[in-house]
Amino acid sequence: MTGTNNNQNSIADIAEMGQQIRRDIIKMLLISGSGHSGGPLGLADIFASLYFRILKRDSSNPNWPERDYFFLSAGHLAPVWYATLARAGYFPIEELSTLRKINTRLQGHPAPAYTHGAPGVEVASGSLGQGMSIAVGTCLGLRLDKKPNRVVVLHGDGELDEGQVWESMMTAGHYGLDNLTAIVDRNFCQIDNRTDKVMEIEPLADKWRAFRWNVIECDGHNVEEFIGAMEEAQATRGKPSVVIAKTFMGRGVSFMEDNYKWHGVPPNQEQAKQALLEIPPTKFGDFITFEWEEEVPETAKQS
Repeated sequence: MTGTNNNQNSIADIAEMGQQIRRDIIKMLLISGSGHSGGPLGLADIFASLYFRILKRDSSNPNWPERDYFFLSAGHLAPVWYATLARAGYFPIEELSTLRKINTRLQGHPAPAYTHGAPGVEVASGSLGQGMSIAVGTCLGLRLDKKPNRVVVLHGDGELDEGQVWESMMTAGHYGLDNLTAIVDRNFCQIDNRTDKVMEIEPLADKWRAFRWNVIECDGHNVEEFIGAMEEAQATRGKPSVVIAKTFMGRGVSFMEDNYKWHGVPPNQEQAKQALLEIPPTKFGDFITFEWEEEVPETAKQS
């Protein structure tokens, strides 16, 4: 998998990287004993697509002036971002074993490198709802400086309950910020129930259109379809774009999939064993192998 020249990565390789990122997430959370499982597993295909095809970046120089800016507004989804950043070369993959540990750079919510956070993280994101405001300000600054850099911000659908998101959406539409692409992780789940039970947000696409956004809907687990949606968004002129990507929380693990109760729960050892049986090993290799993995028959690993 290549770094700065992302167009060289095939759809098949990106999809397989998404599976590897899922394996990394399970192992990180097991080691940590805390953290979020459901959302990160559901976003693995999207993050693999972003970092190995969409974003203009340089892992050897995270502050490269010509980079695209990526903001993760829903900071609790950090495990999928850390796994992706490691696989993309921002720091050693072995460092994933330090998630949420004392003095780690991989904090429970992401922080930038200049605050002893992870390379590749632009700003801290803890309180929900702030990412769009940061993205809009960045886009306006780039416009004033006449720079072509693009900005991508990712929100959870439950996060859209925050009023600050809608205020900044309205601002982006008013100023026609066509250097901005938002992604909504539309998994219909949030921390304590399904989104329609907590706060109904449909008709979601129509609401974004009413705020003067170009709206694209896609399957967030179909790498080719998601990449096509992002390319369409980047080609749109005169208005910002949003990609509403339909996903399943806990994707790839049968007992977690589409279950909001896995929002903020890590797997125990038996659950991790089952999850890793359901997410097959990839050609990219794991950052750690547990002793108990050797007990699993090779035929079971391949099933």
